[in-house]
Amino acid sequence: MNVLFALLAVLAFLVVTAGVVALASIRVVAQYERGLVFRLGRVRAVREPGLRMLIPGVDRMEKVSVQVVTMPVPAQEGITRDNVTVRVDAVVYFRVIDPVRAVVEVENYLFAVGQVAQTSLRSIIGKSELDDLLSNREELNKGLELMIDNPALGWGVHIDRVEIKDVALPDSMKRSMSRQAEAERERRARVISAEGELQASEKLAEAGARMAQAPAALQLRFLETVVQVAAEKNSTLVLPFPVELLRFLDNPAVRDAVAAAAPDDEKTPDER
Repeated sequence: MNVLFALLAVLAFLVVTAGVVALASIRVVAQYERGLVFRLGRVRAVREPGLRMLIPGVDRMEKVSVQVVTMPVPAQEGITRDNVTVRVDAVVYFRVIDPVRAVVEVENYLFAVGQVAQTSLRSIIGKSELDDLLSNREELNKGLELMIDNPALGWGVHIDRVEIKDVALPDSMKRSMSRQAEAERERRARVISAEGELQASEKLAEAGARMAQAPAALQLRFLETVVQVAAEKNSTLVLPFPVELLRFLDNPAVRDAVAAAAPDDEKTPDER
């Protein structure tokens, strides 16, 4: 009986030990991960998502995320090619495409990508002009992406996208740009006003040429202007006196006719 109890105890111990070993050898790899299996220090395989078994004490699994990582690049200060001091920050989107290289070839791929992004950003600042940083960011983003992607491919990392977020300028440069923009707007306003004056003068010249061919049209235009001014109910109405009328009244025959037609009480002693 004692022997039977001893055998049962040993059997129970073996079962419990096997269960513990089995639980210790089970690994779950998530859908967004890849499991890198090391057997006695050497890479043996890359496990896909799911339930995976390892040899306890022999195998070791290191999980690597294959999701897209969003890494902000701290603001870097530099001098542009046209000698302007700026601070530029960016953001890098990348993901692991080769888990073996990401773990074996580089100690910490996240830190490595961050350092390459910072140095590449400073290099882009030194090679570019201020106008390019402000208005030609698409080309700079592509160039920055290539500069980061070249070393990152050797680490099993692919750069999906790089975006320059903000360009910080000194206050003195902001004031200079503001004055430049104001002067440019004033120049455009003057050009537009001059173009309007030119078009108006052309139309006035054309209208004057036509009215010279028909003098009655000038008189009709004059009467129309008088009616428009009178419609505003002004207390004082100033009418231009045509020079042609003065020349007409200066004619001696016209003066004699006007004097003869005037009443006797309005005539001067000489006229009587």
